[in-house]
Amino acid sequence: MGKTGSVQWTKIKGRKGQIRQVPNSESTHKNPGPLQKYTSSGARRRKIARSAKAIAAR
Repeated sequence: MGKTGSVQWTKIKGRKGQIRQVPNSESTHKNPGPLQKYTSSGARRRKIARSAKAIAAR
């Protein structure tokens, strides 16, 4: 995490409307769940784009 206070936090909105804080670097993408981990071609999917509605919870 780095030194105390060095992480910039961003508020995002979850699927049920709850708001939580994530590091700013994780605000635009999220990690896929078990069923979304691989693409149709079999490649490993590392990140999924987060919706603009979820990021706009500021």
